[in-house]
Amino acid sequence: MKYSRILVLCGWMFFSYQCNSSPVRQQAPASPSASDTIVQATSTENTEKDRKKDPLRPDDIQLDTAFLFRKYITEDHYTYKKEERSFKWDKIKKALALIENMQDSPLPWGVIQNYKNRNGEAPLTKVYARNRYRRVADSLGVERYQSAPLYTANDTLKPTIYGRDGSVVHIIGETQKFYRIKDIESEKEWYLPKRYLLRLPDSTQFRHVVVVDRKDQNISTLEWQKRGHWLIRSKNPATTGRNKPPYAQPTPLGIFLIQEQKSRMVYLKDGSAQRGGFAPYASRFTNGAYIHGVPVQAPGKKMIEWSWSLGTIPRSHMCVRNATSHAKFIYQWAPLRQSLVVVIE
Repeated sequence: MKYSRILVLCGWMFFSYQCNSSPVRQQAPASPSASDTIVQATSTENTEKDRKKDPLRPDDIQLDTAFLFRKYITEDHYTYKKEERSFKWDKIKKALALIENMQDSPLPWGVIQNYKNRNGEAPLTKVYARNRYRRVADSLGVERYQSAPLYTANDTLKPTIYGRDGSVVHIIGETQKFYRIKDIESEKEWYLPKRYLLRLPDSTQFRHVVVVDRKDQNISTLEWQKRGHWLIRSKNPATTGRNKPPYAQPTPLGIFLIQEQKSRMVYLKDGSAQRGGFAPYASRFTNGAYIHGVPVQAPGKKMIEWSWSLGTIPRSHMCVRNATSHAKFIYQWAPLRQSLVVVIE
């Protein structure tokens, strides 16, 4: 009798452990077509405890100064030609809270990629027009060139809008031909053809963030320390892209991934196949937009540290110009495909 009770008790404990340890699978969303089967994206990197964290608010973000780059430090508030400018810490905190909160999700990461249309020219959207550059753009003004088509679940034949190269997204499922993705800012869901998305490792963590202010022409770098706590590593002047068709375009707003880096990024003269020069310590984050040092015009070969134009008005083609030593700092400090660039105004 005694041994029978022990066996019953052990059996009950084994049954309870099996029930409690079984993974819970979410029901797959509806397929955009009858022939496709959705597979839910999952990740084991986040624990159940992490998923239940209360979302951070901008006011929860603590910023402390701990410079790693000490040249050209710009004050929080300053004046340019009688215009009041500043580092917009309220907007920066909002972006950092979003970045932390989105990493609490168990969903895997992906980055939209179509640099120089390498993955194929995107189809025309349902509504499109030609912009000031005589290029096709969607209803939101995002150009077709170097972008990817985004479809709705109800229509995977004609895209609704374009997704910018370098945009970071959550992967929430997939079909045979598409990834089902979620935009991290708008939280809208889209279907993206698989060839336009690079899935990032499940271990990816975004602990290095570069914030570019295209209105006040400044740049800051921030590094995560612990939940809700970030260190300011640098505060510098910068120069962003100007709106001057057909070659110069504004630096686009949004959150992007640093996708590639070049110690010397060669550029061409406008409207020509002839080499125009090079930009040192270039980190590309969207389309042809790089964070880089002061450009060196051909036939020059020696790097230039500073330009009087930094921190003034937009003058670049789309890139973000920095002092060359600051561009080098970012080039060495920001891990490739694990660092974000946030463009605000």
